[in-house]
Amino acid sequence: MILIYVNFITYKYITMIYLKNATFIDWQSLDFKETNILVDEGENGKIKLLDNLAFEKLEPIKDLKTIDCKGKLVTKSFALGHHHVYSALAKGMNAPKKIPTNFYEILEYVWWTLDKALDKDMIEASALATAIACAKAGSTFAIDHHASPNFINGSLEIIAKAFDKVGVSHLLCYEITDRDGMKKAEQGIAESENYLKNRQALVGLHASFTVGNDSMKKATDLMNKYNSGFHIHVAEDLYDQKHSVENYGKRVVERLNDYGVLNSSKTILGHCLHIDENERKLIKDSKVYVVQNTESNLNNNVGYFNAENLSNRIMFGTDGMHSDMLRSAQNAFFVGQGFDNIDYMSVYERFRMSHNYLAQNNFAGDGENNLVVLDYKTATPISKNNFLGHFVFGLNSSQVSQVISNGKLIVDNGIVTTVNEEDIMKFSQEQAVKLWAEMSK
Repeated sequence: MILIYVNFITYKYITMIYLKNATFIDWQSLDFKETNILVDEGENGKIKLLDNLAFEKLEPIKDLKTIDCKGKLVTKSFALGHHHVYSALAKGMNAPKKIPTNFYEILEYVWWTLDKALDKDMIEASALATAIACAKAGSTFAIDHHASPNFINGSLEIIAKAFDKVGVSHLLCYEITDRDGMKKAEQGIAESENYLKNRQALVGLHASFTVGNDSMKKATDLMNKYNSGFHIHVAEDLYDQKHSVENYGKRVVERLNDYGVLNSSKTILGHCLHIDENERKLIKDSKVYVVQNTESNLNNNVGYFNAENLSNRIMFGTDGMHSDMLRSAQNAFFVGQGFDNIDYMSVYERFRMSHNYLAQNNFAGDGENNLVVLDYKTATPISKNNFLGHFVFGLNSSQVSQVISNGKLIVDNGIVTTVNEEDIMKFSQEQAVKLWAEMSK
């Protein structure tokens, strides 16, 4: 173990990264500081801001990795609030057998056709490709919602190991649903419990309209048993509400509230587009978080998110469209000008809300020592006073230079350091071809 002495205070580190000449932006206060940053490794690792004199007093460090960040911005890395690993191999796939005319048919002929075709290798390829995409776009944590009805048992551990290999922390769940029959629903519940026994996780459900009362009760019991929360799509389309009212005599959020789902601060409600004022009040008065997925909503033509009278616990996700949180935030801002009460500050707050969610619920993997270095060449001055303008109109993922996850350098000069990206992309392309062929049968 290495001992370092700074101003007579002893700090113990295992391995360290030193970012010198950095412009450090505190992600909460947005204060700018010209400084050097010493980064500890591990899930509970810290960072230490040092002036030049303090660093000169450090004892010689044999294994210190030094990165010159002159002219670059350093801040907390990003966290992705709602992803779908299973969609990673979809880009460029063949048109579905039937062109969908509504949201239910999009699920039936596209996504439910895809997830049924997934096997072990396809899941692994999807997870590796997703983790790499997250890392290269500056995210060191992803919250994922998985489905693979014909390969359920062990699917979450495959994803977890792939993310671990790349170096991206995660919070996973399996999508419990009755849509493929009760035997598959039971397998989804069993997979959820097996994974919850060994890893931090949530209890995943597809949506109210594919989860009957028996599965909903069993999922709620599982949530309570492991002190977890739900991760579920809510009122993404009007069909969800129509089905709930016709079959249960209540709206979706009311149904979830009756099961006690809203009592957990770990619960994540995805989309929440078609909710009424009472549902908004239930969410606002609860402990749950809402995740907004603007681009997916546009792609599926299901409506527009509006945070009015909802909650300040709103975070951004991509819903499997991509892994770029900066892109998601900026598109939410632009689309929201016509449909949402979103401004410079609130778009940034939603962008960073995933960190609050993870910290409040004591999930590991999103500590101080998760950082992103941005090589942002700007033609105009940047400071605390105008950072949000640069955030909305200037920053993008192509500027990600280095990414540090739990104190470990996983991206250096835009290149993933933990795995061979070329080999993984070749593997992923092979699996994509197999997947598309299976979907066409």
